[in-house]
Amino acid sequence: MKTEWKSFLTDAGAEFTDNRVMHFGNPEREQEVALSGLVFADLEYMGVIAVHGQDAGSFLQSQFTNDTSTVSEHSSQLNAYCTPKGRILGLMRIFRQGDTWCLRLPADSIEAVIQRLRMFVMRADVTFEDVSENFLRIGVSGKTAGEELGTIATDMPIEVGGVTHNGDLTLVRVPGLHPRFEVYATSLDAARSLWNSLNVRGAPVGEPAWRLLEIQAGLPNIFTATAELFVPQMTNLDVIKGVSFKKGCYPGQEIVARMQYLGTLKRRMYLGRIASDKIASPGDSLFPAGDDTQAVGRIVDAQPHPDGGQLALAVLQIASADAGDVFFGTADGPVFKLLALPYSLEA
Repeated sequence: MKTEWKSFLTDAGAEFTDNRVMHFGNPEREQEVALSGLVFADLEYMGVIAVHGQDAGSFLQSQFTNDTSTVSEHSSQLNAYCTPKGRILGLMRIFRQGDTWCLRLPADSIEAVIQRLRMFVMRADVTFEDVSENFLRIGVSGKTAGEELGTIATDMPIEVGGVTHNGDLTLVRVPGLHPRFEVYATSLDAARSLWNSLNVRGAPVGEPAWRLLEIQAGLPNIFTATAELFVPQMTNLDVIKGVSFKKGCYPGQEIVARMQYLGTLKRRMYLGRIASDKIASPGDSLFPAGDDTQAVGRIVDAQPHPDGGQLALAVLQIASADAGDVFFGTADGPVFKLLALPYSLEA
């Protein structure tokens, strides 16, 4: 995180852990406001890879699960980068700034993704660079988020997935129960101006509150702890527009396609509540009743909920989810109570 930006956030009351904003003094209140009000957050936990070169577009098309040829300067796209075994190494949203392709993904997975991509460059004219420090990343959510951003940005993305460029600000609209946007500022002045404008009628929140909104929207993130655990369909990417089954080959494509067309999918991602103050971490196990020997699921992400306990996304065996008896941590731990996702699991 840039020193000047951290100082600005500190003056605004931010409390940090490892340069990431956890809260602004009242995390419980932030969780409550995030679910219903206008909020904005620093997104330091997310980073950006820039992809340059004449062959960048064709190279990414050969590596990712979605049809990247449809990404323009005014659209973004969810994509997975898989191992040859079809397991997700990195999960990202792609957008463009001119000739540069930007891959937004959890910061802790950037190094592994860049290393794997470089293995396949061969003679292609393409380079990869961690440019996280080039952007100040701010998330904005709420029923009036579009109107508030519209006081600063003259061009707003209307549709989910849309992208607009307004001077030093790039706006990406992302899915959510309320309108949600990710804003990428290339100058400190632009980021400060945006933050101060939002602070008039909105409330700043920490990373956990923003991740709670991601979970509520049923959007997976793949962190280092869950890298190479899931095939795309296990995290519902086939139903949230993260996979194309009409494009050409990419690493793991044969396995992903076989699972889609031969009906071999045995796990899905579910939304649930866990009545425990011990926050689950990505990768933590879920068990059936009376059996600690074989996990039937893994936590994708979990964050505190204002009504107590935590809201979580977890990849579970479909049979175990249908049975309804799934427990966090141990076979006699707190129950993972299934809730309805905001979308259908029918592909």
